[in-house]
Amino acid sequence: MMNSIRIALAAIFYATLFPASAAVAGERTAEGVGLTIYSAPHRAQQQIYNPSTRRWELPPQGYAIVKEWRKMELKAGANTLRFQDVAARIDATTVHFKSVTDPDGTAVLEQNYEYDLVSADKILSKYIGRALTLDLADNKTAAGTLLSYDASQIVLQTDDAATPIQILQRGNNVKNIRFGALPGGLITKPTLVWMLDAEKAGTHLVKVTYQTSAMSWNADYTAVISANDKALDLSAWVTIKNQSGASYDNAQLKLVAGDVHRAPAPGSPAAPGAAFLGAKRRAGQAGFQEKSFFEYHLYTLGRKTTLADRSIKQIELFPPVEGVTARKVFLYYGGAGRHSYGGGPYLDRNYGITSNSKVDIYLLFKNKKEFGLGLPLPAGRVRVYKMDEADDSLEFIGEDAIDHTPKDETVQLKLGSAFDIIGERKQTDFQVNYNAHWMKESFEIRLRNHKETDVEVIVKENMYRWANWSIRDQSHAFSKEDARTVHFPLKVKKDGETVLRYTVTYTW
Repeated sequence: MMNSIRIALAAIFYATLFPASAAVAGERTAEGVGLTIYSAPHRAQQQIYNPSTRRWELPPQGYAIVKEWRKMELKAGANTLRFQDVAARIDATTVHFKSVTDPDGTAVLEQNYEYDLVSADKILSKYIGRALTLDLADNKTAAGTLLSYDASQIVLQTDDAATPIQILQRGNNVKNIRFGALPGGLITKPTLVWMLDAEKAGTHLVKVTYQTSAMSWNADYTAVISANDKALDLSAWVTIKNQSGASYDNAQLKLVAGDVHRAPAPGSPAAPGAAFLGAKRRAGQAGFQEKSFFEYHLYTLGRKTTLADRSIKQIELFPPVEGVTARKVFLYYGGAGRHSYGGGPYLDRNYGITSNSKVDIYLLFKNKKEFGLGLPLPAGRVRVYKMDEADDSLEFIGEDAIDHTPKDETVQLKLGSAFDIIGERKQTDFQVNYNAHWMKESFEIRLRNHKETDVEVIVKENMYRWANWSIRDQSHAFSKEDARTVHFPLKVKKDGETVLRYTVTYTW
């Protein structure tokens, strides 16, 4: 029963995705290329060693679906069709071929991907057992049959009776290698090859679809905060990286924002600056149109664009939005660290008392229409600037990365640490009663404000010793944020100091 359901679902899937009958409504009739690029993962990735550059680098990220329409000549009956200039990083298992001109009468019998590209070592490998000539550094030559080679030397069998075997060092010694002819089985470009059976002879418009890796996009945001730190202007640009090994001229471009799940391959482990802000789109320039698509967001560019191989292109995602309500927050996390409950309470008096003196700066704004936004914000980096009124120039004040953020959610950016606000945290008492199963711990937290204005600082504290806890004898009110976190909002006068004291009791 389950097998028949799977077969039926598979039939529906393929009939929907790859209709074989007459051209689908809206099917194009001209040559061209379309790209759908998926947002790059916003999680940190592990670097890999690149032997060609001898450096540790991030692997090329992302992937795209390439759709290309070309006119090809077919004869009636059997055909061998070669399709060049595909991406070097193509996933050959995703290739799909279709004749738009005669979809019912054109059948794919066999599909191949040829990628044995011409290189010096590949030519040498094809020439083992064949004759070649080497031009050497001393204006001499060496000719013979190639027996073997590696990165440092070439071994020849010559007609010289005195030295029938010669080992020649590569590098500065061998200046040139001359071959009689290019051996067969090598190609200059990655090529798709189909064996086709066509009923209709003549010019066919064919559509080839495949997936390639090493193409990605992410959003780059620029925010300029107001003089009073209570509003910001926000602009967004798309940064597209193409390292796929192919160029795409005058492509119809679509971008998908969202976390699309992909099965891991077998054997594999599971920036514009402030100058972009305020740039207005000229009349007649078609930008991105956004819409919900399945459970993601789809951005379609209203004009064609060219993506050259090994290039980075930036396109405005949406026009600048001005006057977004924002709020600056100071946060002191004196006991910052990774705390987790173990199999029992932590009784060591020194556990978790390491003090941090930095007071962090956060910028918060709500992605709501009434606050000036209300837009789906794809994952990316947000750079924040502020105007220096002395010379009317924008100065960089911090940056942070955001995840995909739907409308009506809050964006929180960590910009850095305050220069003029200092925190100090120390343990003032620790007691434990092993028989009665309780312990209590007291802290004193001092905040000193050296600014010329009063500030409010949120003191974040974690109850990290055990799950059952209660706070008493606190000098200031607090709010419980979750099962182990509390916030104390403290006001600190200019050039003043505020002292927070509290005691927490743990039971088990």
